[in-house]
Amino acid sequence: MSYKNIKVPEGGAKITMQDGKMQVPDNPVLPFIEGDGTGRDIWKASVRVFDAAVEKAYGGERKIHWMEVYAGEKAYDMFGEWLPDETIKAFDEFIVGIKGPLTTPIGGGIRSLNVALRKLLDLYVCQRPVQYIEGVPSPVKHPEYVDMVIFRENTEDIYTGAEFEYGTEENAAFMKVMKEQFPDEYAKIRFPDTAGISIKPVSQEGTARIVRAAIQWALDNNRKDVSLVHKGNIMKYTEGAFRAWGYEIAKGEFRNEIVTERETWILGNKEANPDITVEENARMIDPGFDMMAPDKQQEILDEVEEAMAIWDTHGDGKWKSKLRIRDTIADIVFQQTITRAKSFDVLATMNLNGDYLSDALAAQIGGMGIAPGANINYVTGRAIFEATHGTAPKYADLDQVNPGSVILSGEMMFRYMGWHEVADLILKGMSGAVAAKTVTYDFDRLMEGATKVKCSEFGEAMIKHMDD
Repeated sequence: MSYKNIKVPEGGAKITMQDGKMQVPDNPVLPFIEGDGTGRDIWKASVRVFDAAVEKAYGGERKIHWMEVYAGEKAYDMFGEWLPDETIKAFDEFIVGIKGPLTTPIGGGIRSLNVALRKLLDLYVCQRPVQYIEGVPSPVKHPEYVDMVIFRENTEDIYTGAEFEYGTEENAAFMKVMKEQFPDEYAKIRFPDTAGISIKPVSQEGTARIVRAAIQWALDNNRKDVSLVHKGNIMKYTEGAFRAWGYEIAKGEFRNEIVTERETWILGNKEANPDITVEENARMIDPGFDMMAPDKQQEILDEVEEAMAIWDTHGDGKWKSKLRIRDTIADIVFQQTITRAKSFDVLATMNLNGDYLSDALAAQIGGMGIAPGANINYVTGRAIFEATHGTAPKYADLDQVNPGSVILSGEMMFRYMGWHEVADLILKGMSGAVAAKTVTYDFDRLMEGATKVKCSEFGEAMIKHMDD
């Protein structure tokens, strides 16, 4: 299609999808949003790193054709729109792109541009790898234990924005319906006359596709387990449903490749004692079995029998080579990712939990300045890789900030495209620069004997260390 304000570079070709597989030409056109605030400095440094890595990897046989598209303050200043339709169309047409941080005012005003991009392109996976780079300053004793990937559902939960502000007619109408049609639920609201209301939708379809993506990625990348992170003990019909539907997808679509944590207990008990009965096994996996109501006991017995039905494919220790699926309460995950980080691998969760968890884990491996992220639709192939931090306007155009978040998001992007040689060089350059203690101010203040460099100089240091 043609564009009014976007210049499509000559000599480039589109990434396409054929039969569900991505076809990447040697000269792909990649749309990018420079970003607001510090985004300008970060992009200048990042694109030099990307181009250098491509050149070093392929010796001129491949080249990225960068195509600027617009959103945020730059788009508003140029066209009077925060998120022009052309930008959405460009990301849709060219499949894969990257963006810097965008302004999102807190409270009222314009909508979140980041959320809008995800929704309009149905980028239902927010994928956040959290892995330590040796030498990066960290507040924890063993940051090297951190090697996790978060799959955060990107289109549902509280982030749908279905809210009713206190004092509005809409709020009053909603509360009236609650009071008249659902009096028992209305009675649970402690101060209904002054309450703002937000709706938390968690669907079976939304759960299925995020859990499916997490499991498939874990299998493709030889990971050891997937944890379903939820608060289903409190929010039984939303987060509890996420847990239940997650297990249904795992066992229904990946039966031969996965084993649940409780199935490992049941199968392990059988291996240790071949003559164990179903009831004895049930008592071992649930010590309070004899105190349960009959219907709950039957649930456990059925669970044991279901596990024994997969003995041929999973028994005699074969389950040990399967991808393990388990579930964990969200607040426990926040504790244990600090105290026993090695126990976690791939985490699949809902939108709000994922937002909190991603940023909390990033603190263990150097902070948001080097935390990469991607928003992906694994069905259509469309993906936007992005800075995970804010715009930091007070540092704008000072050439000071750490460009690591966008650079490592680019590493994710090239790996997603199948250009692994480029991704490897980017990681090599980053690791080399950090090991040499040639770092931006955020790391310099926490590292003994470091050399503080500008944003642009850090990018140059990365390029230099690609040759190490």
